[in-house]
Amino acid sequence: MGLDNLYRVLDANVNRTSEGLRVLEDLARFCYNDRLLSKRIKELRHSVRKNIAGLVPNLISSRDSVNDVGLKTSMEMDIDRKASLLDLARANFKRVQEALRTVEESLKVLNENDLSKFYESCRFETYSIEKEYFKVLTFENKKGRLNEIITGLYCITSEEHSKGRSNIEVVEKMIKAGVKIIQYREKKKSLLEKYNECKKIREMTLDSGVTFIVNDNIDIAMMVKADGVHIGQDDLPIEKVRELVGDEMIIGISTHSPTQAEDAVRRGADYIGVGPLYRTYTKEDVCEPVGLEYLDYVVKNINIPYVAIGGIKEHNMDEVLARGARCIAMVTEIVGADDIEEKISKVKSKFSRGVL
Repeated sequence: MGLDNLYRVLDANVNRTSEGLRVLEDLARFCYNDRLLSKRIKELRHSVRKNIAGLVPNLISSRDSVNDVGLKTSMEMDIDRKASLLDLARANFKRVQEALRTVEESLKVLNENDLSKFYESCRFETYSIEKEYFKVLTFENKKGRLNEIITGLYCITSEEHSKGRSNIEVVEKMIKAGVKIIQYREKKKSLLEKYNECKKIREMTLDSGVTFIVNDNIDIAMMVKADGVHIGQDDLPIEKVRELVGDEMIIGISTHSPTQAEDAVRRGADYIGVGPLYRTYTKEDVCEPVGLEYLDYVVKNINIPYVAIGGIKEHNMDEVLARGARCIAMVTEIVGADDIEEKISKVKSKFSRGVL
């Protein structure tokens, strides 16, 4: 193969690299509004073009797009469909990395060893960018999903207030009534009892498309593959919980003040509990009510989903909704109802009537 053909390989792959980086840059800029990531990719794209400038005359003269046999093959094949932005980003990272490897190897044959080493460093830079990129994509995709999930009624179990019914029976009724998010909270049972109940509830919620959150027990949440875990202010730090559960799992944390809410956002919580708004006797170690003023602060200043909680009943939820809450957690009002499905229906009707 003549050098002209090798320059042609280089030309095609420098173009592939730049084009792929441009797609990734535009996604970061326009779809995810991430200025720093967009800037980092843009700088790499310009660097890829700038450093090959000395060979551009050879690359241009070797180009033969009209007779490129790969074009017809590409047009005939249907193997590169993308079903999501995630697929689009993933495909373009692979395209860039593979193209850079070809550039790197081709330059060695041309005795451009220093230049080859530069493009090797570019390839390794894309691996680093890819890791950060998918953190952003995971966060943004999860945020969009959470904005849909953290709305309406958020149900929490409490067997001691369930009038002799088991948590499994109560959850079954919650699901039948159309609840979309359920948290398992049990303070007094053994770990084995909790695990067995959570395992069953995970099966039930998976079958019905309900989001399942486990309170406190991070290990159980991970073992049953729950959608998320909810922790308190005295539990493990959010950062350490994230290391354990990974980026996909939802992490919620209870907050009782503006300082705690801002801290939760800064440290990577996916949503916060806001309360207790009223006096509640569901938990033995609960703090004093924080009042509706704290909810007002969160509505105006916090940009992640939040759940109003603590002493909220059918009779007082209107004023909570009127303050801007989109999601309300209830415990005894639901699990202690004589007819759980009827109670959920009544509560949900208040959301649907637009009390917001």
